[in-house]
Amino acid sequence: MNLNGKVALVTGGAIRVGKAISLELARAGADIVVNYNSSAGPAEETVAEIRALGRRAIAQQADVSQEGQVRALVDRAVGEFGRLDVLVNSASVWRRTPWAELDEAEWDRQIAVDLKGPFLCARAAAPHLAAHGDGAIVNIVDQSVFKPFPNFMPHSVAKAGLLNMTYALAMELAPAVRVNAIAPGPVLPTPAHTEQQIAATARRTLLKRWGTPEDVARAVRYLAEAAYVTGTVLPVDGGERLS
Repeated sequence: MNLNGKVALVTGGAIRVGKAISLELARAGADIVVNYNSSAGPAEETVAEIRALGRRAIAQQADVSQEGQVRALVDRAVGEFGRLDVLVNSASVWRRTPWAELDEAEWDRQIAVDLKGPFLCARAAAPHLAAHGDGAIVNIVDQSVFKPFPNFMPHSVAKAGLLNMTYALAMELAPAVRVNAIAPGPVLPTPAHTEQQIAATARRTLLKRWGTPEDVARAVRYLAEAAYVTGTVLPVDGGERLS
């Protein structure tokens, strides 16, 4: 797919890795719908940066775990730009949940955003993605699909489910829509990371360094453009999964 003149919807597209994805797709020539849940200010800043690149962009609030809000999000995207070609499911909940502290409400919230959300977005977007015969969905998972993260069980389970959903959607939506996933490794420390933790994480990768959000964004662009790639997961982890 040539992204020039196409339209991409990036959930969680206002901050961190999601923002890098929004900007990279805009550099490739796409117009961008920046979805956010609570990051209204950063979303508008991202929109301004995209417009400075010469592309059209809008910000649209939606909780991706809510079907009505997801349908309104997709309707706004198509209503504003007349089409939808790429869906990137990047919105995610990342919260430490030790087993002894994990309750039903926290489980439900993380599963709803990280797993149900991409399903709702894919279902709402699919008819529009298929309309031109070359749509693309890229799901953002992470290294927990290969090995669960300790103290992050709901997140790890949801991301593993999203990887399997990637394979299932690739079969269900073929041949008009390609569906792939990216599994980032260490590309952006959280504010809670110490210098010692950052250094130890770098040592676990084969390349002995952290990547960047832009590394993930370029991989998203590749999968959006790659006309003969579907039903696969692309690790962007510096070889961490092999260490």
